[in-house]
Amino acid sequence: MTTLATLTRAQKAAAILVAMGKPSASRLLKFFKQEELKALIEGARLLRTIPQSDLERIVAEFEAEFTEGAGLLDSADRMDTILNESLSPEEMSAIMGDKRFEVAPEGPPPIWPDLEKLEPARLGAFLAGEHQQTSAMVLSKLSPQAAANVLLTMTKPMRGEIIKRMVTMATIPEAAAKIVENRLRTSVLTETSTKDTSAGQARVASMLNEMDKSQLEDVMQDLEAAGTPDLDGVRARLFAFEDVPQLTQKARVLVFDGLSTELVTLALRGAQAGLAESVLSAIGARSRRMIESELGMGSEGIAAADIAAARKTIVATTIRLSREGAFELPSAQNAAA
Repeated sequence: MTTLATLTRAQKAAAILVAMGKPSASRLLKFFKQEELKALIEGARLLRTIPQSDLERIVAEFEAEFTEGAGLLDSADRMDTILNESLSPEEMSAIMGDKRFEVAPEGPPPIWPDLEKLEPARLGAFLAGEHQQTSAMVLSKLSPQAAANVLLTMTKPMRGEIIKRMVTMATIPEAAAKIVENRLRTSVLTETSTKDTSAGQARVASMLNEMDKSQLEDVMQDLEAAGTPDLDGVRARLFAFEDVPQLTQKARVLVFDGLSTELVTLALRGAQAGLAESVLSAIGARSRRMIESELGMGSEGIAAADIAAARKTIVATTIRLSREGAFELPSAQNAAA
């Protein structure tokens, strides 16, 4: 905590300006000279919390009429905020004599975060028509997970060529990188913004996946009757707990491998025999015996809401793994057939 006796005149002035608030302080800052503003900033950087009583004494010293403030000042952050909103970046740079307030260079924002949001198959299809060196450069700019998902949509020979070039890739000249970025921006992102409905399909599918099987079927029938476009894209993203038996054995093992026996046991409460067996066949023998023992005690006193929540957790895990490319959902396989 800062004590009144240790404050310099510049620190006292900074404390009063902060206590006044941005509107009043901003008007006053226009009347300070550059060296005075620099002294204020440097003084504010050394300030800590100022008690209300000390603030009142500071105000009295300056013999000015201020609205009573909160008496708090944590650091230079609030002073910086006031200054930044009152002065231009050029003025701040001239005052401070450094480059902290240089204006950021103009230009389009990086495209890589937007590319990572695309469906891997869409980006993969575009890169398949480009030179392997260009594809390698693009994938090297993406996150490892996004790049892996795109690679998995390509043919094996193409994957090998691209990965080989990624391994030996040197620093990419900025001019060449800009050319590739501009082509991607005009040929992929612009087209995506007008034609790609995958984001909408994903939103609708996420909503529908919150419904139980009977509700989901009713809504899908209504959507079909209404002539909803791109319904196959929505259907390919749907998955319910009752669809677990349609997963391959390998996919079921991946899903249940990381789930606790307590969660699986809760999800299987009241489940049909065939559904329960498809789940139990995907887990280890020891865990299976434990779950079967728990299920044999009955489901009395188990809340239906808890069972539904456990099943939704398994559904969410399955959908997440499918999006990461671990396997395809049964609905996606049926849509492709």
